[in-house]
Amino acid sequence: MKKLYGIFALISLLFSCQSKQKADLIVYNGIVYTVNEKFEVAEALAVKDGKILAVGTTKDILNQYEAPEKTDVQGQAIYPGFIDAHSHFYRYGLGLQTVDLTGTKSWDEIIQKVAEFSKNNPSEWIIGRGWDQNDWAVKEFPSKERLDSLLPDKPVILTRIDGHAAIANQNALQKANIKPGQTLTGGTVEVRNGKLTGILIDNAVDLVGRIIPAPNQSDIEKALLDAQQNCFAVGLTTVDDCGLMANEAEAIDALQKSGKLKMRVYVMLSDDSTNYARYLSKGPYKTDKLNIRSFKIYGDGALGSRGACLLEPYADRHDWSGFLLSKPEHFRKIARLLANTDFQMCTHAIGDSANREILEIYGEVLKGKNDKRWRIEHAQVVNEKDFAMFANYNVVPSVQPTHATSDMYWAEQRLGSSRVKYAYAYKDLLKQNNWLPLGTDFPVEDISPFKTFLASTFRVDAKGYPQGGFQKENALTREETLKGMTIWAAKSNFEEKEKGSLEPGKFADFIILNQDLMKVESQKVLETKVIATFIGGEQVYKK
Repeated sequence: MKKLYGIFALISLLFSCQSKQKADLIVYNGIVYTVNEKFEVAEALAVKDGKILAVGTTKDILNQYEAPEKTDVQGQAIYPGFIDAHSHFYRYGLGLQTVDLTGTKSWDEIIQKVAEFSKNNPSEWIIGRGWDQNDWAVKEFPSKERLDSLLPDKPVILTRIDGHAAIANQNALQKANIKPGQTLTGGTVEVRNGKLTGILIDNAVDLVGRIIPAPNQSDIEKALLDAQQNCFAVGLTTVDDCGLMANEAEAIDALQKSGKLKMRVYVMLSDDSTNYARYLSKGPYKTDKLNIRSFKIYGDGALGSRGACLLEPYADRHDWSGFLLSKPEHFRKIARLLANTDFQMCTHAIGDSANREILEIYGEVLKGKNDKRWRIEHAQVVNEKDFAMFANYNVVPSVQPTHATSDMYWAEQRLGSSRVKYAYAYKDLLKQNNWLPLGTDFPVEDISPFKTFLASTFRVDAKGYPQGGFQKENALTREETLKGMTIWAAKSNFEEKEKGSLEPGKFADFIILNQDLMKVESQKVLETKVIATFIGGEQVYKK
């Protein structure tokens, strides 16, 4: 009889195994934030052919599915892979090969870093990025004399953290044929006592930028792969790369097809005639890894360098209101050009004047409710009367919460107490369309999505400042913030049906964290670590 029971047990086990559906991977015993429509929380998921096969309880998933690879996460939190709705992925990678000036506290420190870099890097040009005069004791733009003395025979250009200003030495200015008194639309070549200071604002930066030798194929590949590795380490599985040339986007495509670049990339092409000629007639380009379906337009400059275009003068410079980087006719022309295509128009607008100008032009062209999902990148300072235009024309404000906590130390000095109340107003912007994509703008800000989460929900910086939060009335909830970093970011790219939540049929892009962002105390948010990152069910990062 015991032998008979043993046979029945074996038959039952074999039948059970044969009746289970085949999967490639099962992850179980977790806290799975699906970020589906009901924001349901599950325990396990099954993956097959790179996509989510099922999500449910650990018991149900293990009973119904069999896989050669199973992972018991022992109660750890699982989220959809983070999506950065506004970044500069490729430029960030290139920047890893240059002088890192992020966090420098003085012009002296910058000179020292440049000197050290030049000794160890016999490159044709010295390029750096990351300085911010607002972090210095003397909050004024520097001048180039010390750079001239340090490197008289080598061109140097050091870009401000936001990319909207730079300082160049005399060698670089001569190579670019820049002279005192030179003027241009949407930019400034600074002159003091009839001499160049080396400071270039907005479009003037390109006067030097365009003569810098282009990176070779090896440089490009290294930049993309280095950037990818850093992104995986912080849980990013899709990045929106804002402002690429066609050849740069195609280099990403080639590296993805080779299997080396696994990061999913949404591309905004730069506002350039070459890009329009290359893509407008053919329409958007889409693979599982790459989506080229928008154009990045620059409305104005940055608040930190006083290039943001304001309706009234700066509170700390009463003779200056900033400027648009192109004439309104240019923005109107591009809007009309893109209106009859499937491409999105994504326009950088910081100041309240720039936001109004772009919103009104969008309204003229879109003519009411629509599903074009045209975006305003940053939407940083918006006049109280203009918020409704986002809703009236379904314009998507794409914001970066860490801008608020970086700028809060000096934003009121620039804007004044009345105007600053409508800056970095994420809750007010969320109310317009009831969804809001979030990003970082790295390398302008830190790459970390956890800093985004902290700034969005608690409105404090990495130091926990200020107590109680900066303009806390515009904080988002934890759920809203997580949606902004996942499903709403996907929606801003027309990709919500394939990513942004953990639901059957979507890409198996997910991350495992060491603590639960939906429950952890604010002061511990930045202690969050990524245990593993998966793209299409493949583990691409492990701590």
